[in-house]
Amino acid sequence: MANNTISLRSLLEKEKLNGINFLDWFHNLRIVLKQERKEYVIEEAVPNDPGANAPRADKDKFKKHMDDMLDVGCLMCRAVRSP
Repeated sequence: MANNTISLRSLLEKEKLNGINFLDWFHNLRIVLKQERKEYVIEEAVPNDPGANAPRADKDKFKKHMDDMLDVGCLMCRAVRSP
């Protein structure tokens, strides 16, 4: 089986958000997030903190969502052209 390490993040590096290209930029962002299996972060509401007594699976799901949300936020910030 081939190891698929192709990253589409370069799409966002080439076409940074500049104020007039939002639709194209957002389309590229969705492509990148879909490839990285993190598109759910911009589509789903942030889950409630499951609390200390919650099952381990709920805690893990919450942690994954928060970690992915941080990754997506950083990716989005890097994809904006500085003035």
